[in-house]
Amino acid sequence: MEYKGLGTVVAEFAPSKENKNPRNSEGAFLGRKDGSILFVYSRFKGEACDDWVSADIYAVTSKDGGRSFADERMLFSCEGEKAQNIMSLSLLEMQNGDIGLFYLVRHTYTMIQMYVRRSGDGGKTWSDRVLCTPQEGFYVVNNDRVIRLASGRILIPAATHRTGQQEAAENGRFFDSHSEVVFFYSDDDGATWQAADGKCCMPYSKNCMSGLQEPGVLELEKGIVWGYARTDLGRQYEMFSVDNANTWSAVSPSRFSAPNSPLSMKRDKTGAIWAVWNPIPEYNGREKKTEIFTGGRTPYVLAVSRDNGQTFTEGVAFEAEEDRGYCYCAIYFLEDGMLLAYNAGGPEDGSCLARLRIRKIGWEELEFLKTYSC
Repeated sequence: MEYKGLGTVVAEFAPSKENKNPRNSEGAFLGRKDGSILFVYSRFKGEACDDWVSADIYAVTSKDGGRSFADERMLFSCEGEKAQNIMSLSLLEMQNGDIGLFYLVRHTYTMIQMYVRRSGDGGKTWSDRVLCTPQEGFYVVNNDRVIRLASGRILIPAATHRTGQQEAAENGRFFDSHSEVVFFYSDDDGATWQAADGKCCMPYSKNCMSGLQEPGVLELEKGIVWGYARTDLGRQYEMFSVDNANTWSAVSPSRFSAPNSPLSMKRDKTGAIWAVWNPIPEYNGREKKTEIFTGGRTPYVLAVSRDNGQTFTEGVAFEAEEDRGYCYCAIYFLEDGMLLAYNAGGPEDGSCLARLRIRKIGWEELEFLKTYSC
């Protein structure tokens, strides 16, 4: 696989033991009316960096077209949300021009729900939060995943896991890693929410421990939606809806090979679909270059489809260090290129999830991506 040093790292949020900031991760972008770019992310605090420990929502701003980010500030605290953790952020422009901030709130170890807040002044002040997942449960929604369909419907893809208490467990908790995919939607611009009728399940396999995890969605045509989810079977699996994401086809393996790590896809203003993922599964015999957790999440590659997802160019690696892990990408398109924000932790960080990186890639650097291969 070809490696190219695409773009420039314009911002890096490294963990700091001295500042009791063990992890910075999983963000999202949105352009504001004044031409600036808002970027939000989760800033963990304390000693640990697990998904269930304390984190706050922070923001930075770019006023120079994504060449730099500054003005770091906290938007919401974990304590203010009365939560164990808040993370996995998405930003969406609402129909009246407000900024919609979507985020997960972990109420307890066994219950996670998604909420949305709105801002009409560019992110200075925010409305009360609105619950987007009305049923109680353990819902995992990745960052930069909430989309608006052509119909105006806002769609949230979520993985749901069985959880609970278990006396025989060492910590008294039960968690089923095998997840199913469900969908929540709003037809009134986020005021009220309900669950879609359909859900997606992995066909039974004793060799699959993941089920369908960390789903994403992309609208192909009006009302026709392409869904995808990571698995531990060496590939992303996919599903389709032809009724505005209400019901779904059976899942099947996609063209995207991968470890159990998420795929990110987004459509630019020209209609091209850009994909970012880790293409090499974790298989027996794959040498691990580091003792930290990476999940096989290297290299990190970029590909594009200009025929509405029928074919993609060959993936080109823009990150490839073997002792680091790259994942949870947010994608934002500029007039002169794109911004990618993703986890990029290495041995000095203790986990691939601990360090957050923003990279800017110019369109002129991507002109070579014209040959279709899959």
